Amino acid sequence: MFCVTPPELETKMNITKGGLVLFSANSNSSCMELSKKIAERLGVEMGKVQVYQEPNRETRVQIQESVRGKDVFIIQTVSKDVNTTIMELLIMVYACKTSCAKSIIGVIPYFPYSKQCKMRKRGSIVSKLLASMMCKAGLTHLITMDLHQKEIQGFFNIPVDNLRASPFLLQYIQEEIPDYRNAVIVAKSPASAKRAQSFAERLRLGIAVIHGEAQDAESDLVDGRHSPPMVRNAAAIHPSLEIPLLIPKEKPPITVVGDVGGRIAIIVDDIIDDVDSFLAAAETLKERGAYKIFVMATHGLLSSDAPRLIEESAIDEVVVTNTIPHEIQKLQCPKIKTVDISMILSEAIRRIHNGESMSYLFRNIGLDD
Repeated sequence: MFCVTPPELETKMNITKGGLVLFSANSNSSCMELSKKIAERLGVEMGKVQVYQEPNRETRVQIQESVRGKDVFIIQTVSKDVNTTIMELLIMVYACKTSCAKSIIGVIPYFPYSKQCKMRKRGSIVSKLLASMMCKAGLTHLITMDLHQKEIQGFFNIPVDNLRASPFLLQYIQEEIPDYRNAVIVAKSPASAKRAQSFAERLRLGIAVIHGEAQDAESDLVDGRHSPPMVRNAAAIHPSLEIPLLIPKEKPPITVVGDVGGRIAIIVDDIIDDVDSFLAAAETLKERGAYKIFVMATHGLLSSDAPRLIEESAIDEVVVTNTIPHEIQKLQCPKIKTVDISMILSEAIRRIHNGESMSYLFRNIGLDD
């Protein structure tokens, strides 16, 4: 696993005041690796807690040490059973609240339901609902990483620190891709062009954008509030009212804006889950002359048959962070590589507990990052 600790953090990491308790809310042991790395960096022991499922599938949490008057940090990494993961977190937060903890800080590297942050047809904004549930349960602060939309922070009425994984991914590109100066940063759809531009500007590289049939369909989803009103008869509409119809979208033939011929193509995004769009982008880039293709993403959900599809595809390497456990997927697909981000999470915990400024962790980060 790739990780380099800067010397300025090396000397500070194990310095914490008393009154800090670190819990992992996962009943799944495979999800506790990140918690153990964070505890090791902070130089503290994991708090004693039991999280398990009853035979009837109810979640039970039993805190086995005092948290009265202490800063409690609850680390929750998302397992494949997302809804159980959420209930584990909510129940533990509420248990700490009723046990008189001074503050309860959730460390949720990947915020679940983050893709459901917009009104779509007659659905709901689920990430807003989840934010309200966490606040109601007793959460007083949230540490997360690379939210799918930064505006999700506005769903909370508590402080939210949205950390960035891009420094670690940029460092990986510079140190692990030998000929990265001959690379081009690729956005697989216009929606991810800002992220690609940020990577390209920091690495002093060119940018390419894929546009057309293979683009992500998320931008095409319709807001249900634009639906026409239900009318029992045509006479109910005023005869002089003629509402112009919006011209339907038609995707153009797939095109690549930018030169990728004879170059290394590095596709960047925040989440890699359903890999179909990445595979289509890789095929297009190969046809345009790219001789190596890398995919860089913060959150590697890699659901369903993703490992097998990646292994059989034109993609040479997929690089993700350990915000989500994916050891099983790595066994199925050697192309998947991991970047460790426990360092920045542990430093955020240390600074919040000691009442220090968080600005150091957000230096050189702009509004579009």
